Amino acid sequence: MGRTTETEDLLRLHAPQVLGALVRRYGHFDAAEDAVQEALLAAAGQWPSAGIPDNPRGWLIKVASRRLTDALRAEEARRAREEKVAALTSRSAEDRAPHEDDTLSLLFLCCHPDLTPPAQIALTLRAVGGLTTAEIARAYLVPEATMAQRISRAKQKVRGVRFGRPDNWAERLPAVLHTLYLIFNEGHTATSGPALQRRDLAGEAIRLTRTVHRLLPDDCEVAGLLALLLLTDARRDARTGPDGDLVRLDEQDRGRWDKAAIEEGVALVTRALARRNAGPYQVRAAIAAVHDEAPSAQETDWREILGLYDVLVRLVPGPVERLNRAVAVAMVHGPEAGLAELDGLEGELGHRLDAVRGHLLERSGSYDEARAAYESAAAKTLSLPEQRYLQRRAARLRP
Repeated sequence: MGRTTETEDLLRLHAPQVLGALVRRYGHFDAAEDAVQEALLAAAGQWPSAGIPDNPRGWLIKVASRRLTDALRAEEARRAREEKVAALTSRSAEDRAPHEDDTLSLLFLCCHPDLTPPAQIALTLRAVGGLTTAEIARAYLVPEATMAQRISRAKQKVRGVRFGRPDNWAERLPAVLHTLYLIFNEGHTATSGPALQRRDLAGEAIRLTRTVHRLLPDDCEVAGLLALLLLTDARRDARTGPDGDLVRLDEQDRGRWDKAAIEEGVALVTRALARRNAGPYQVRAAIAAVHDEAPSAQETDWREILGLYDVLVRLVPGPVERLNRAVAVAMVHGPEAGLAELDGLEGELGHRLDAVRGHLLERSGSYDEARAAYESAAAKTLSLPEQRYLQRRAARLRP
């Protein structure tokens, strides 16, 4: 079991580096990605029993290079490509370490502006995260064939795109961070299915964000995103009860929160905010830090949180940000003030708007209206733990 876990960790670590090495040398992103996946499968089958090679990355590059060479030979322009591959493979592949920022270059490629957000997420998890198509399909609760088509179309769209950090990489970085944020959010609170959380997705988002932070240590928004993910993920063990059902933030056992993750996240966001001109991820991380550092729910500094939300909605005036701010308004100025903030909010809020409305109506004593809001929210969500939680809230308010 230990060796299998060690193998999986090594494969996740080396997958983007191996893919980056192949794409830099040979081009053909889609064929190179398939070759790397075959090499990863070969390693997963051999290493647990035969032992991990002294140079695992070199082993993977060598095997993937052979698979890629075989694939290229099958194409119509065989002779020209064979000459190119022969020249390249004459060098010792395992001795040529890939550039350190190949992972970042892959992220830029996977988050190409021509791709839709779902395609960016799927390609990132496959090419950079090293997840198989089946794993990604299971995580997003879609058939494997559907996910395979999504990944295939994405690879076709980026075919021919120059590999490497793009000239406008600073403009493209927000798309990379947004993709990592979306992957984490799906892992932290799954949009559908029987489980509230998908820890593998949340963990993968944190791992990839750590990689970006290591490569861009002076970027405050990268640091802010990593801090936000750590501070949010620190509560994961307390978010569900023994039966897997949702436990609300103010009812969680804070002794189960990950103190090391909180300390790391607080340190990251504190250093980032000290440079001024805070971006959205830094502000979100600051809000999460206020929650995590409060000794109890009753001691949470909601006035500070409201002030931070005031800053955030100026930076990102979206419906989710305004909905969360409404909760902070209610905690500072009362439920009626929070309910007034909900007027006009729609957007892509789904069941969350009704859930918040039900909570604030319950706090204001409007129990019949609160029950109706909870029932409406329960009918809209595809997450079974959230559905059960909302149904219980509604049941408590029946006469």
